[in-house]
This record gives sequence, structure tokens and C-alpha cells, in this order.
Amino acid sequence: MILEVCAVDAYYGLAHILHGLSLQIGDGEVVALLGRNGAGKTTTLRSIVGLAPPRAGEIRYRGVDIAGRPPHQIVRLGVALVPETRGIFSYLTARENLDIARRPGSRWRMETVLEWFPTLRGVLDRKGRFLSGGEQQMLAIARAMLTGPELVLLDEPSQGLAPLVVEAVIGAIRELKRERVSMLLVEQNAEMALQLADRVYVIDHGTIVFEGTPPELRANTQATAAYLGVGA
Repeated sequence: MILEVCAVDAYYGLAHILHGLSLQIGDGEVVALLGRNGAGKTTTLRSIVGLAPPRAGEIRYRGVDIAGRPPHQIVRLGVALVPETRGIFSYLTARENLDIARRPGSRWRMETVLEWFPTLRGVLDRKGRFLSGGEQQMLAIARAMLTGPELVLLDEPSQGLAPLVVEAVIGAIRELKRERVSMLLVEQNAEMALQLADRVYVIDHGTIVFEGTPPELRANTQATAAYLGVGA
């Protein structure tokens, strides 16, 4: 396993968000984490990368417990987060946003990520604050890949995007899957997530309430109705 989250408890102040949460991601596996708003999905990602350090439990990356380590150390180990907010530097150009992320040892180069997102070629000299939401999302994914990660955490990559941009994002995720990049995908668009994932977890009130394959979740109408509010 590339990642093992074991019985993690996480808080925001006095608010207890994650309750003994456990999940695993194998090498080259795409895992979806689904749930309603406020269920604890983003907190799970933030705990993994050190932005919301757990107060109990372990987070093992390639067998090493990284729980509580500062985010910059976790990134250097090979973990990249593409946040829901995208985190683009608004006063830097798209090219500068990419340049500051590049690492010499990364197997992905600037040309590679621009092939995934050709739209970015035309906006490389445009400052982040002038990019559309779709361009910012493509830039955020491209920037994360230039760090050379082995595990990518994607928080709501399709949120608020036009259908054509969503297709470009899906295409990039499929390409990463072919390259055997491990991914944890948090996504409100359950259908999109189930198309991409090898396995899926459903979280509710900070606890995993379902674990299985996409076909198993589709068949479990009780779980999809109770915890996702949809019929998958």
C-alpha cells in the first residue's frame, strides 16, 4: 500500500470531525471518497498532507508514519494536494505558477502537462487572477504534477466547471491512471468518480460507512440514498 490511514481522529478547534477513520490506497490505484457536504472529505485530505494534523491514529506513506509532519516535508516525500480552492498565486502568471513547482526529478515536464491541458498554452503569460475557473483548475492540476508526486489528492476537481473543462480534467486523471499514479479523489459528482475509481469509500459524519468497488456501490441503493442522496 502506498497510503494507510489508520483510526484517525481530527479536529478543528473543539469540533471533532474525523472519528477513527481508516482507508487504504494501493500503488497505482484510484480511490474515490464520497459523501455529503460536511461529511469530512476535505478534512481527510488535509490530515494526510499535514494541514489538519490528527490527534490520534496513524497515516503511513510507504510504511512511514507521516502524521503530524509539516506539509512541506510530506510534499517532498511525493504527496501532492490539488485543493478545492485551487490555490493559484493570483499575482503570478500561469507560467510562473508552474515554474515554482517544477522539480528536476519529476517525470512530468512542462510540455507533458501542456499536452493534457492545451488551453493553458494560450494563457501562460496571464496572471492567475485573470484566469477563468476552468483555467485555474487545469493550472492547479498541472502545477501539482510538476512536483513529481506518487500520490495525488484531488479535492472536488470538477466543481463549478463547464462540461468541456470537466472532460479535460477527466482526461488528465485517466492519463495519470494509465501512468500508475495513485490518487485519492474527493468528488461531489458521484457518477464521474465512479467512472474513474477502482475502489470507493463513503464517509458520513467523519466515519467510513461503506467500502467497496464502484459496481458494489451502484448496487447498494440503501447506501447511495442514505449517504449520497442519489441513486448511483
